[in-house]
Amino acid sequence: MANFDTIYKVTLFAATCFTTAWGISCPAVDCWFVKEPARGGGLSSGNTLVKSLLHVRTDARGHSGEFQQDTEGERFYYITDPSATLCHESLHAHRDSVHKPHCEIAPLVPQPASVQWVVSLTDPPLSPPYLQADWLSTSAHGLNDQLVISNILRAPTASREHEVILSITSKTVQVQSRIGEPVLLDCTFWADPKSPLYGSGFAVEWRYQFRGRGHLVLAYDGKKDRLADVQEEGALLDFEALHRERNASLMLQKAKVSHSGTYICAVHLPYLMAQVTVHLQIVEPPTLSISPSPLPLTVPGQSVTVECEATGFTPHTLELSWEFRGSDGKTRQLGSGSISGHRQSVDGTSSQSTRLLLDFSKLDLERDGKVACVAVHPGGTRRASVALNTLGFSAPSMEDSMAMVGVAILLYGLIKIVSWTFSRSDPTEVNDDVNKKQN
Repeated sequence: MANFDTIYKVTLFAATCFTTAWGISCPAVDCWFVKEPARGGGLSSGNTLVKSLLHVRTDARGHSGEFQQDTEGERFYYITDPSATLCHESLHAHRDSVHKPHCEIAPLVPQPASVQWVVSLTDPPLSPPYLQADWLSTSAHGLNDQLVISNILRAPTASREHEVILSITSKTVQVQSRIGEPVLLDCTFWADPKSPLYGSGFAVEWRYQFRGRGHLVLAYDGKKDRLADVQEEGALLDFEALHRERNASLMLQKAKVSHSGTYICAVHLPYLMAQVTVHLQIVEPPTLSISPSPLPLTVPGQSVTVECEATGFTPHTLELSWEFRGSDGKTRQLGSGSISGHRQSVDGTSSQSTRLLLDFSKLDLERDGKVACVAVHPGGTRRASVALNTLGFSAPSMEDSMAMVGVAILLYGLIKIVSWTFSRSDPTEVNDDVNKKQN
């Protein structure tokens, strides 16, 4: 048994040394090479895309040196990625899978940034020889919105081997939050410590876009340890985590309706920039109220109008309807009623109402039950109900019959008492009046 333990430990140590020395070989990543960038920010057209395959290892010494040659319809790239971001499982789908991760690779020309909070990275200018190389940028979107990645690759001119110089990732591709809750938008990056660009500082920038409009949320110059003058209220960075772990995640202290939109996390190195996009949706379900509440007691032939008000919801997508649940538990749909348009409040939330006419001469409803307003919203389904009570609807019930008999007996008794009282008191009063006049 001791010998077996010794062999196991030696084997494990050898495997660890081999992995450290030669790196990890990742599954190949299917990608599209973009020959011509799309105009106006749209998707690339079909004739500008070339099928490509990325062979990735975490250490350059792991490449065998035997490279596949490009064909007319396919390209091959050999990439060293010490950050291992391209090894993420969400980038590798089964061959038979319907859903595939999306990846694009395109040529890149390094250039200095013009925005104020990044200019310091290229002051003084760097020596240009390092920039004289073949540069590529990759953008990958993993399965099920698990991960979004943007990389910048460098290869010596005419070389077949590229290295990742800058990698930026986010694991919060699609985020939902309710109003007033804190929101964390994930963004981390890795820079090659061997690159001469690494020691020249970095900058982080968060921007917001929605329906063609945008603004700067927050910008930080890591070289001078300085925030830009423009900063959205409630938007924070953890600067300790940023410098220690390269964690550039954005914290929004309290979510508002105006926060819904696309956020862009951009990381700058001198002459280089990579960015990822994160989509945030603020979802708040409606609050329902019905009036009148309670409903008045109804009689045959009477009509009652009920109104349901839905307030404080976002987004404005909402479906309102009515239903009736009888005492037997069965539910009957009453339609959507008369629905009003959307109204927007000061905080950006929406409100909407619906009215329903309950005409008992036309609706075949039970005597007792509940009328409910139903609101279907991306934040969940909400219901509000009021009790409905009718008298003498169709044939009267036993309770109603007994109540009417009791009322009739009571009225009859009162009439008899009053009649008997007047019959006893009237003749006496007349005789007294006559005697007084004679005297």
